[in-house]
Amino acid sequence: MIIEADTAPHDAHRVVVGAPSPNAPPPKQILAAANDLLRALAAPVRIAIVLQLRVSDRCVHELVTALGVSQPLISQHLRVLKDAGVVRGDRNGREVLYRLVDEHLSHIVIDAVTHAEECSTEEG
Repeated sequence: MIIEADTAPHDAHRVVVGAPSPNAPPPKQILAAANDLLRALAAPVRIAIVLQLRVSDRCVHELVTALGVSQPLISQHLRVLKDAGVVRGDRNGREVLYRLVDEHLSHIVIDAVTHAEECSTEEG
């Protein structure tokens, strides 16, 4: 439950009922899970795969064509993403169609790419 209270014009405070204090770190198991997720996303090819799957579900050969990477390498990266719970594969005849498990994950990737683009623009 989120409760918002306006204390002044354009000054809203958000209080999340049941959430830990903003000063308290999350439990160690949550930090470890976040670490595992970020590790799974921490490769250029895996970032590109997530961006592709954000647009539409894809099979391996479509990712190979779109990214210009070998089939064994795409399969290896998909396995890492699948093990981390980022993607899932659904058999469709002889092919496996991969999709994102959760849209939140694509937002992490998009935010990171946007940030990198902004930083490179500022430096250039």
